Amino acid sequence: MLYLVADPVSATTVEALNPRARSLDDLYADGVPHRDVYERMTEAILEPVRAGRLVCAAFYGHPGVFVLPSHDAISRARAEGFEATMLPGVSAEDCLVADLGVDPAVNGLQSYEASNFLRRRPALEPTTALVLWQIGVVGARTYSSSGSAPALGELVELLLEWYPAGHGAVVYQASSYPGIPPLIREVRLDELGADAVTSASTLYVPPVPR
Repeated sequence: MLYLVADPVSATTVEALNPRARSLDDLYADGVPHRDVYERMTEAILEPVRAGRLVCAAFYGHPGVFVLPSHDAISRARAEGFEATMLPGVSAEDCLVADLGVDPAVNGLQSYEASNFLRRRPALEPTTALVLWQIGVVGARTYSSSGSAPALGELVELLLEWYPAGHGAVVYQASSYPGIPPLIREVRLDELGADAVTSASTLYVPPVPR
C-alpha cells in the first residue's frame, strides 16, 4: 500500500491499518518542479504493479481531485493491460459546500485551480460563485516545504477586474479531523494578502448580487 496524506495523524492511522504501507511524501523535495514530483509518484505506484503485486494507493481528499499521479497511474496501468479502478472520496470543495452553506443549484459554481486560472484568464460570470483552489501556492513552479504564493498579488489584481474592491470573500481550509472546525476567514478582495492564506487554502468568492 502507498499513501499520501497531509498530516501525521492520518499517516499513523494508515500505518495502523496496514503496517507495510509506505508514504509517497518522501518524493517531495524543495526546488523540484511539481510535474517531476508527480512523475516520481506515478512510477512509484506502477513499479509494484508491473511486478505483479496488488497495489492500493490512498490520497487525502478525493483521489481524483488535484491528484495528477492517481490519474496518470490509472491511465498507464490500463494502457499496459492492468486493471485499475479509482474510488471516490470527499474533496475540499465538498467540505466547503457543507461548511459555508453553498448550494451550486442557486447561482451555479465556477471552479478553477488558482495558477491555471491566472495563466488562462478565463471569462468570469461574477453573478456565479467562484472557487479557486490552492491560492496559497499560486504561481509557484516548484515544491517548497514552507509554501509560497508568488503570484497572489497578481491573482487579486485579476479578480478586481471582475469584482468590486470591497467585495467579500472567504479564505477556507477544510478540517482534517472529526470534531475540529474548519478554518474560515472572511476578507475583502482588495485586502487579500499572504498573511491570510496557507498552502492548503481555498478561496470562495460569493456571487455579486444580480
